[in-house]
Amino acid sequence: MTDFQSRARAAEEAMRAAFPETPLLRNDHLSQLYGADIWLKREDLSPVRSYKLRGAFNAMRKQTGEALFVAASAGNHAQGVAWMCRQFDVKGVIFMPVTTPQQKIRKTEMFGGANVEIRLIGDYFDDCLHAAQAFVAAEGGHFLSPFDDEDVIEGQASVAVEIERQLGRLPDLMVVPVGGGGLASGLFSYLGTGVQYTFVEPLGGACLRAALEAGEPVALPRVNTFADGAAVAKIGEKTFACLRDVGVANTLTINEDRLCTTMLDMLNVEGIVLEPAGALSVDALKDLGLSIRGRTVVCITSGGNFDFERLPEVKERAQRYSGVKKYFILRLPQRPGALKDFLNFLGPEDDIARFEYLKKSARNFGSVLIGIETARPQNFQTLLAKLDANGFTYQDITEDETVAQFVI
Repeated sequence: MTDFQSRARAAEEAMRAAFPETPLLRNDHLSQLYGADIWLKREDLSPVRSYKLRGAFNAMRKQTGEALFVAASAGNHAQGVAWMCRQFDVKGVIFMPVTTPQQKIRKTEMFGGANVEIRLIGDYFDDCLHAAQAFVAAEGGHFLSPFDDEDVIEGQASVAVEIERQLGRLPDLMVVPVGGGGLASGLFSYLGTGVQYTFVEPLGGACLRAALEAGEPVALPRVNTFADGAAVAKIGEKTFACLRDVGVANTLTINEDRLCTTMLDMLNVEGIVLEPAGALSVDALKDLGLSIRGRTVVCITSGGNFDFERLPEVKERAQRYSGVKKYFILRLPQRPGALKDFLNFLGPEDDIARFEYLKKSARNFGSVLIGIETARPQNFQTLLAKLDANGFTYQDITEDETVAQFVI
């Protein structure tokens, strides 16, 4: 047993005084779908609905005598720190992006109570990180990194300790979501190379892949914050030191719109509420496909802090990705019966979800924004063929981000 494994086991044992272990549950639906033995490590069922309280607990328990902890977080780390500030009865100042979902802000306030002060700064996590570090330099306190801290990494490794005990053996494959790398580096450091790994990142925040390709941590020029729990512009120095040899071939990037289809499937089929980052490992099974058939696979469902006010957006993105919802700019003749003619082209499974008259584009024509939902993607082929045959002019703007962001 390595020294790191001993420390991770000690951390996991100490955690039981603060919160119970999370379950490792075999998922029959996914196992049948992929012909594999698929287990979900349900970190979404922790007291703060993510694994982040593990690292916070381990780092804070080692800072005996420290009265003030400072953190920067897009939400889950904030909740873990807030929970532990109350547990240890110490003060905390937590910096969060202004764009953080309100559900995560409210839960952080609830978990921390009078022990925690929340400061909303900037649009991205990295803005908060700089603000938190500047606060520590000016005011004091112990900065508690969400991932780039050896004690935090050690705490997150407790997930692997539990999996090993609960499964009774090592899995063939671990599918692990990656944000700043704290969970991934903890699992990899504990389990070593006896397990195969797939490290999964959102397409708009693939900082591990960028670092592996560059040979060092690099800052992404842009970050898509939809999967806010994993939307990090630059992987940590300490976490990358653990992960630098995992290889680009063992990483996957997931389209955020496709991720929405998995979130809806898990909610509708399994009754499991996952936030975008928490669904990454399950969505990755679509890419792994036949390669996992007959194997034992553990997916880390890393968080379930999902604000249901975002559900319409998730459904919208999932429909557009699946090809069952499209938006068009339709050039409609300004004559009686023109709209009726168009409506007659719709099939029995087609439905108008959006209709907005934009403007006259010519004396005898006007532009209409129209959104159409249907049951099957191929229904659009039939509809568009009818429009073409009858001389209607239209533009599909579903995938045109520049146009869509102004009119949809």
